[in-house]
Amino acid sequence: MNKSLRATVAAYVALTKPRIIELLLLTTLPTMIVAKQGLPSVWLMLAVLVGGTLAAGGANALNMVYDRDIDAVMHRTRRRPLVTGAISPRQALLFAIGLEVAAFAELWVTANLLSAVLALAATAFYVGVYTMVLKRSSPQNIVIGGAAGAVPVLVGWAAVTGSLGLAPLVLFLMIFVWTPPHFWALAVRYRDDYAAAEVPMLPAVASLETVGRQIVAYTVVLVALSLVLVPLAHLGWLYVGIAVLLGGLFLVRGIDLARHPEAKRAMGLFHLSITYLSVLFVAMGADVLLRH
Repeated sequence: MNKSLRATVAAYVALTKPRIIELLLLTTLPTMIVAKQGLPSVWLMLAVLVGGTLAAGGANALNMVYDRDIDAVMHRTRRRPLVTGAISPRQALLFAIGLEVAAFAELWVTANLLSAVLALAATAFYVGVYTMVLKRSSPQNIVIGGAAGAVPVLVGWAAVTGSLGLAPLVLFLMIFVWTPPHFWALAVRYRDDYAAAEVPMLPAVASLETVGRQIVAYTVVLVALSLVLVPLAHLGWLYVGIAVLLGGLFLVRGIDLARHPEAKRAMGLFHLSITYLSVLFVAMGADVLLRH
């Protein structure tokens, strides 16, 4: 592969925001294990991972197409492919639509229609509601818009069972509630970027003390939901122990940020939030597999 082709491929990959996709998929597989109360077929897990990757990648690419003006203003996003000109908006749009069509078809054929519809609905909500409306107009943008990132657990559950219920709803709510403290912690570090781009992300329009209190409030609800899940998803002591330990640590670090609001502590909490969600969901899947 020559240098020019490698650069083009890298640009298209960057459009999909692969680091975000990794976290979405990490929540999907354990959800499938919980839904099955055992290990689903390897082919179904692989199919859902492929479909989820295509759907999330398409949504992220559409987000970049629409946000290319503010991406050019923010230091954190100035090297994105649509800002640098590595890919044209038209090419990116066609690429994104192709990914979404492929995702819908792949999930419908290999899993079921419900999972395919949920994946497409997540993209529509992320782009149509969060990106095009809320992001530039409301400090509650990531609170409401974050619902799109919680849909993959519903996709995974639906792929296994063909239906939804109370347990997947609580899983959805866990990620929904996790998203604001996770993203606000990062936004503290880049609050000047958001202010320059006139994006009313909470840390750019409110005091850091207010942001810290909001993070603590959402974390309390998150920890409570993680324990409400136990009887609904038939989880055992391995999950309970890790949920309590990690939840307590997350809460303590959130309180510390609220008391001492500064960028360094916020970034520490941001990285902890990723560890929290990743380990919690791995523990969830491991708990089921070790007891069945």
